[in-house]
Amino acid sequence: QAQLVESGGGSVQAGGALTLSCTASGSPYAHYCMSWFRQAQGKEREVVATITKYDRTTYASSVKGRFAISKDRAENILSLQMNSLEPEDTAMYYCAADGKGLTQWLDSCAQESDYKYWGQGTQVTVAS
Repeated sequence: QAQLVESGGGSVQAGGALTLSCTASGSPYAHYCMSWFRQAQGKEREVVATITKYDRTTYASSVKGRFAISKDRAENILSLQMNSLEPEDTAMYYCAADGKGLTQWLDSCAQESDYKYWGQGTQVTVAS
């Protein structure tokens, strides 16, 4: 079992920056993929950024070049650095982990159904 707790959300002006953190309980090697998802009001939840146990990162096209995902194994913390924020980035942001740390290779982990553990979410609001 893993528990994920997000922090760092808030309200900023467009062009500003925020860093989200997700503190995970349990082993830092328990997951193949860890991701940040977001869900804007009235929209479906979407993947924003993913990091694998091999430190391979992928990003949604809408955030590429502005957001950076990273993982501190020593502290078991997943982070999302968000720069040049836009009003369209306003959403509830969720940390997710798949619990598949023993898996040698996964082709993809971009779907909600790939993840077993979820945080409670942290709100990000970007004012224009």
